[in-house]
Amino acid sequence: MASSVVDRKFLGKLAKEVEPENPLLSSILYKLLGLSHQLSDLLVKARKQRKLGSDSAEDGTQNVSTHILWLAREGLVMLEQYVLPMVANSGALKVLAYKLRASLYHVIVLFHNQPPVSARYIATPEPTPARLDKGKGIATDDDFLEASPAMQQRSPYEGGPVAPPPGFGPKPPGAFLLPVGDYLPTAHRYFREAVNLADKHLWGSHSLRLSIKTEYSAFLYDCAHDEEASRRVARKTINEVYEATEGIDNDMFQDACELVTVLGRMMKRGQPPSNRSKASSPGTVIVGGQQQPTKQQQQQTEKESIRDHSPFEELETPTTGVHHPSSEAHPGFI
Repeated sequence: MASSVVDRKFLGKLAKEVEPENPLLSSILYKLLGLSHQLSDLLVKARKQRKLGSDSAEDGTQNVSTHILWLAREGLVMLEQYVLPMVANSGALKVLAYKLRASLYHVIVLFHNQPPVSARYIATPEPTPARLDKGKGIATDDDFLEASPAMQQRSPYEGGPVAPPPGFGPKPPGAFLLPVGDYLPTAHRYFREAVNLADKHLWGSHSLRLSIKTEYSAFLYDCAHDEEASRRVARKTINEVYEATEGIDNDMFQDACELVTVLGRMMKRGQPPSNRSKASSPGTVIVGGQQQPTKQQQQQTEKESIRDHSPFEELETPTTGVHHPSSEAHPGFI
């Protein structure tokens, strides 16, 4: 879900703002905030267990995945029954509610989608080990057939084990929580709705808008497997940040810098190292609809040695000790 610190900041802030006028909505937002913290910890735990890849961790991974699906289902119930009907006339709160719904479906697609979007998220039940025969059972005719090699010869027309008919095979572990199906189109539609709302109500450098675009880019890459669209969303979002002229406070500025850094990495995601410099925007920054050369490009032009330069190159080196909220337990980075 909204496991990034940016989304939790807005959840707490907006829950406090609406408390005098709508205590019920405020209490639901606080519950979603607590659910987000729990889900964030479980996503981190699931990522660590999947990195281990050992048989001893399969039971724990299955239990964690089931807990994640349960939290996602409960979050969707609260959003669709209480929050979304109350935020029709709101601005940032409506954008946040739509973003949380898309994030929850993002989690469901990763852990419960059929067909699975990636082999990393296939949850297969463990086979039941056969019990050892201690020789204390009752003898049957089958025992004599197994003991006699001559009786073990099968007819050429006798078949082997028969697979169950369609629809009667083993179900995923989380089938008792959510119906088995393809949630990818629904998640994609909700992401597009959240992006359209963010473009309508929030300016280009708003940290909540950047959080939506960052997770949408990760969703396109990891779930929809549309790498070019993912890089295109990241590139367009970075250009919108540089075009924005609205003022922001220090906290939002720091969050925006960190999210732009993540978007810069996602622009180069899935490309060979030789093409990563070309994936970045060339040495021009779009300001007010016009392309203007950067200072470094002007200096290099004077020296007649023009090189490609990314407009967010200065932001790609994270500051020591600074926490990156958008990369913590983000569903798209598991």
